[in-house]
Amino acid sequence: MYAIETTNLTKKYKTLVAVNNLNLKVEKGKIFGLLGPNGAGKSTILSMLCTIVNPTSGSAIVNGYDIIKDSAKVRQSIGIVFQSISVDDRLTARENLRFHAILYDVPSKTMGGRIQEVLQLVGLTDRADSLVRTFSGGMVRRLEMARGLLHHPEILFLDEPTIGLDPQTREHIWDYIRTLAEKEKLTIIMTTHYMDEADLLCNDIAIIDHGIIKIRDTPEKLKSLLAGDNIIVRTKFPDQLATGLSGQDYILQMQASEDSLSLNVKQGSMNAVRIINSAQDLHIAVDSIDIDEPTLHDVFLHHTGKQIREEGDDNFVSMYKRKRRGR
Repeated sequence: MYAIETTNLTKKYKTLVAVNNLNLKVEKGKIFGLLGPNGAGKSTILSMLCTIVNPTSGSAIVNGYDIIKDSAKVRQSIGIVFQSISVDDRLTARENLRFHAILYDVPSKTMGGRIQEVLQLVGLTDRADSLVRTFSGGMVRRLEMARGLLHHPEILFLDEPTIGLDPQTREHIWDYIRTLAEKEKLTIIMTTHYMDEADLLCNDIAIIDHGIIKIRDTPEKLKSLLAGDNIIVRTKFPDQLATGLSGQDYILQMQASEDSLSLNVKQGSMNAVRIINSAQDLHIAVDSIDIDEPTLHDVFLHHTGKQIREEGDDNFVSMYKRKRRGR
């Protein structure tokens, strides 16, 4: 059984097609990444899956529940960590969690124990009774994860969970996300604009643009699908080396400059050795050689042609607030 399954899921805003016939299946227990430039439709997808907005057409099943017919059951079975801070900084960590537990009908006899459990899970036990306004940015994100987990959700939605955090804190949050997935047996659906984050955390990634999934696979497979690796050989004789290497089937492109030879090759790590050996056979001294293997950022640019923050985006948390006001 899949944690999420959509069939031709579509959302239109007048003439704008934000999500276009999305067909997506996410296995239970996976960390699934949704990447795309701003305005690509990521937030709209999350908003539909979380029942914040209704689709124009198509359907989606979340944890076995239809997002239209069983919207209340969907909401009860998911947790959400918004991109924007949504805990109350005038309350303590414990008070924030208690308020959330009441909203989600967590039984009073188990509430205290569960609050203590999630606080321990995210490493905030010693700050349980401190005001949230005294917390660092990383601590606030951890508290929001604790809140999202409080009612035992089967899926946790993370909307850019480490945005605005320093590199060290981001790495700590990554550790917590991996721990949550393992200990809580969660399916995690996350959006992020940090390519290294997606590469390290996600089992599966879909790159979306203009409301359509361009490509989907594991990070390793996505990177391997690009044409080749870039190699720069620094030498005083780049033209001679280029002549000597011409005709090799592992070389896709080659260009000499004043003091280096740039190549795009298959299997860069292995064929870098062949390049060095060829240079030695030609009696050409190599000063240095650099291998630039494809990154997830290269994959992203290849399939979207855009930097991740090139456009304006729909906003997941603002949709949620509008939905709440409309009730």
